[in-house]
Amino acid sequence: MGGHSHWSTIKRKKGAEDAKRGKVFTKIIREVTTAARGGGDINGNPRLRLAIAKSKEVNMPADNIKKAIQRGTGELPGVNYEEAVYEAYGPGGVAILIEITTDNKYRTVAEIRNLLEKHGGRMAEAGSVSWMFHRKGRLIVDKSKSDEDTLMNLVLEAGAEDLQSAEDSFEVITSPHDFEAVRKVLEDRKIATVSAEVAYIPQNTVSLDGKDAEQMLKLMELLDDHDDVQNIHANFDIPQDVMEKVAAK
Repeated sequence: MGGHSHWSTIKRKKGAEDAKRGKVFTKIIREVTTAARGGGDINGNPRLRLAIAKSKEVNMPADNIKKAIQRGTGELPGVNYEEAVYEAYGPGGVAILIEITTDNKYRTVAEIRNLLEKHGGRMAEAGSVSWMFHRKGRLIVDKSKSDEDTLMNLVLEAGAEDLQSAEDSFEVITSPHDFEAVRKVLEDRKIATVSAEVAYIPQNTVSLDGKDAEQMLKLMELLDDHDDVQNIHANFDIPQDVMEKVAAK
C-alpha cells in the first residue's frame, strides 16, 4: 500500500478538525447534490448512496442531507455546480488528478494553478497525467475488524480484484462495476470500512523524501482545504514514518 494510501489515513485523522469548521459538510453537501442529479432514490443511484454514507460518517444532520438531495433533483432551488478533473504535476514529478465541483470553473482553475505554482507544482495538459491512473473501487478495512483469510475469501467471491496488507489495515481493490457488491458484502457481514470510494489508483509511484516530501504533503493539504476540491489523487510514495513526521508539524 503506497504513500497515497497513507495520505488517506492522515486525511481521515484531520477530518474531525475539518468537520468542526464545517468544511467537510460543505464538500459532502456538494457531493450529495451533484449525485442526486442521477435520481433521489438511493436504491437506483449508487453514487448518491455512497455520498449519503459519507455524510452520516461525519454526523451531518438528516435535514441537511434531505435538502441537498432536493436541490440535486430540482425540488428546491440551488447552485448549478459543474464537475471537472484537473491534471497536474507536483514536486519531484508526482502526477496529480484533482476532482472539483464548482459554480465558477474560471475562478477555480486560477486558484488551483496558483496553489500548484507556489508549492512546486504546475498544471498539465489534458491526457498527460490521467493515463497513469486506473479508475478503481477502494475500501480500507482496519485489521481489528477481520483477519486476512476471512476478508480475502469474502471480497474475492464478491468480485474484488485484489487485497493488500499494510501495517494496521487492509486495502481492497475492485473494478468500479463491482465496488457496490463488495461494499454490500462487507456491510452485511458487519465488517466496518474506514473508507470506501471509487478513486483513481496510480499504476506506478514516485518515491519522495526530504524537501520534496514535505512540499508535496503541504500541497496536498492546501488542495484538500480548497472548498471546490472534492478529491485528490497522486502517485507519490512517501515512507509512513516520514509522512507522519511531516504531518505532525
